[in-house]
Amino acid sequence: MQENLLNKIKSLAHAQREEVIAWRRWMHRHPDLSQEEYCTMEFVAERLREMGLEPRTGIGKTGVMAMLKGKGGYCVALRADYDALPIQECTGLAFASEKPGVMHACGHDMHTCSLLGAIKILIQMRHQLEGDLMFIFEPSEEKYHGGARMMMEDGLFDEVMPNEIYSFHCLPEMDFGRVGMRKGKYMASTDELYWTVKGKGGHGATPHLSVDPIVIASHIVIALQQVVSRNAAPMMPTVLTIGKIEDVGGRTNIIPETVKMEGIIRSFDPQWRLRTHELIRKISCGVAEAMGGECSLFIDEGYPPVINDDECTQQVYDNACRFLGEENVEWLDLRMTAEDFAFFQQKIPSCYFRIGIHEPGTPFSNLHRPNLVIDERSLELANGLVAYNAIMALKNKIKQ
Repeated sequence: MQENLLNKIKSLAHAQREEVIAWRRWMHRHPDLSQEEYCTMEFVAERLREMGLEPRTGIGKTGVMAMLKGKGGYCVALRADYDALPIQECTGLAFASEKPGVMHACGHDMHTCSLLGAIKILIQMRHQLEGDLMFIFEPSEEKYHGGARMMMEDGLFDEVMPNEIYSFHCLPEMDFGRVGMRKGKYMASTDELYWTVKGKGGHGATPHLSVDPIVIASHIVIALQQVVSRNAAPMMPTVLTIGKIEDVGGRTNIIPETVKMEGIIRSFDPQWRLRTHELIRKISCGVAEAMGGECSLFIDEGYPPVINDDECTQQVYDNACRFLGEENVEWLDLRMTAEDFAFFQQKIPSCYFRIGIHEPGTPFSNLHRPNLVIDERSLELANGLVAYNAIMALKNKIKQ
């Protein structure tokens, strides 16, 4: 029985391979930035209508949700994200982005079209469904406050609260044909940091008459390295990065009044996360005051950590081993990247896993880079595996 199900799903995934690739290439040519995904929303909704479903659109402004009814009583949700990034593409692909300065550089086009392909398989296999399925197409994953939270605040789960939820993300450093996941803590929480350092401006040739905020900001940057190196326990992964420093009004011979800085702090432990906020504020303001200036800090609390449910993750692992062979499935290390799927995880047991997209023997290109290219065979693999895992999740009902 198990083998017959696997072979049927693989056959359906292969049969629709070209159609799914065509969908993905269309999306890649027509990317939409976060909170502007109206064209993408209509594209997805139209594909779902063609399959006989009745999608709800406009959830969280530009999100889509659809249900596939089976035997009821238990619901498994499948989620994909579909916003693009403000990046100028330089892949040279025949289907490269037609929108200047906007690109699917994170693989969300692959995620969305793989889920559409999985849905098409599941509709054809609906007699196998031991419950209901919810399909979530999430906007604005790349932009805080995140589409997951926006959709939930807009009533995504008001009528049906899923028992389990699953999502995947492509992984360029993993070869096509391989899949990975991790139980428990997997991806970090993320908070954005915004400093304003104030001094006293003046002429660059008479610095003794000024309080130089550039020097103060530089000392703050160096002092903040102690947050991780001398305050974080060695077994407590933490990243603090200052990604932007700019003066307001300075030039070669002008000491500005103000310097602004931006950065991130990422960690896994809720208590330590709050402690880092306290340390960053204390160090920043203390350094500025000691040097005759002042500092204000705004901390924009972002996504919580991605924490996979053990049972859901073991289920994905077991299903992937059956689908691909155990030799092609691996347990992954912690990652300091972040994901707003974590908001769903706070309410629903889940697993967030990875699918390799690197074509062996070709140059590596990372996520969020203008030269990201995926091995399109990963689409067939993804829509087959996602469909198989959904059917098995409903059969197992591990969270009933």
